Amino acid sequence: MTTKVADGYVYLDWAATAPLCEEAAQAMEPYMKPGPGNIAVGGNPNSLHSPGRAAFEAMEYARRDMARDLGAQRPNEIIFTSGATESDDTVMLGIAEGIAAERGWRTGDFTPHVITTEIEHDAILKPAKRLEQEGFRVTRLAPDRRGFITPEALSAAIDDDTVLVSVQMANSEVGSVQPVRELARIAHEHGAFFHTDATQALGKVPFDVGELGIDAASLSAHKICGPKGVGALYVRAHAPFRDYLLGGGQEEGRRSGTQNVCGIVGFAAACHAAVTMQPTEAARERALRDGLYRELTAIDGVDATVDVPAGSEEYLPNIVHVLVDGYESETMVLRLDMKGFGVSGGSACSSHSLDPSHVLLSMGIEGDRAYGALRISMGRYTTEDDLKRFAAAVRESLDWQNR
Repeated sequence: MTTKVADGYVYLDWAATAPLCEEAAQAMEPYMKPGPGNIAVGGNPNSLHSPGRAAFEAMEYARRDMARDLGAQRPNEIIFTSGATESDDTVMLGIAEGIAAERGWRTGDFTPHVITTEIEHDAILKPAKRLEQEGFRVTRLAPDRRGFITPEALSAAIDDDTVLVSVQMANSEVGSVQPVRELARIAHEHGAFFHTDATQALGKVPFDVGELGIDAASLSAHKICGPKGVGALYVRAHAPFRDYLLGGGQEEGRRSGTQNVCGIVGFAAACHAAVTMQPTEAARERALRDGLYRELTAIDGVDATVDVPAGSEEYLPNIVHVLVDGYESETMVLRLDMKGFGVSGGSACSSHSLDPSHVLLSMGIEGDRAYGALRISMGRYTTEDDLKRFAAAVRESLDWQNR
């Protein structure tokens, strides 16, 4: 059975997932046709026959295009995965252990140290917990009240035993864009490997792995209007690497499993569109963000979670985050859904949890207030009229008892 969304429904949960864009759909279309006549584009890219070679060629063109759009030096620095969660796990459980082993862990007086933050996605936080169980020392940096990890905090925590620093580029809830370039520099001064989860940043802020000076980055297609179930891990050439998924040795032995060629070509097309459109689209969304903050904070009982000055580039252009007094976010999400607007109370991966957001708690926001969080996130198809109607719906939802 297919559930149909009502006509005129306004989707404002782009940070959870973005609708498929035309560019990705067109790139994937040849791979979606049924029947044996389509085997030339539907072959296994690891097979030696002509259908396999055709699939391999399409995949490698996509890898080359993504490397160019991300600022990588060479195509084989891009490893295709099933999504950012797998990419994050590969860094935390594969690369961290590989670097530690290279430095002589378990053979000498050395306890490997990993630094991450309290506001990461669970795809970083849960592997970090497992590393602790395996004997690693793990430090989780706390953000300031504005949602930022400061270079001073990293400098105070890092030491010569640090093998990996992993700090997200942009927070998926409040939208704070971290000073990744400076954080990576500090990590490298201490001989540590630097990774960033750039899932929310790609296509929203300038993203060039060379300019940022990072060693690795996790990416996901469905956050930039590509297909679900495909992602990438950028790993700088010659960086220490230990394969995490074992099997047939695909991706030059770094990620086993038959590659999703259809998803990969869609990802590459969506990535190129997002990177190309980023400067103009970010400016447009920034204006929408600022206008929505003005509209929502003019409503009694609605406060901005963080102070985002108009035009600020310290925060993502497409996220508005507010706290609603006297309401739990689940109530507001459902009430707004009934009015034809899709928003969230935080990360989609934690949407079924009744606990307040770990991100907000780590920023020092009290639990009672954190329960009333609303995240509104937009994208390339969002209009000013959508947001004006949404603000009116919020006002109506809060005024319903007086009607």
